[in-house]
Amino acid sequence: MFKASLMPWYNGTFPPSYKNLLEKLRTKAVEIANEVLLNGAPEGIAIATGLKRAREYFEKKKPVKKERKHNM
Repeated sequence: MFKASLMPWYNGTFPPSYKNLLEKLRTKAVEIANEVLLNGAPEGIAIATGLKRAREYFEKKKPVKKERKHNM
């Protein structure tokens, strides 16, 4: 169960600092932040960790672009 001082986010709710994020990044960040809260971290740490790890998650999923070689 959550501690009284911690507020989990669900059903489209999220920390105000996440409001300008793309929806898929925000959703992943909220998912991660909630897990961090469950592990007993303070809310501020959970928010920061959620965002950092969500960015890392999507950075790893980016397709690698191949450079084109130009013939001269």
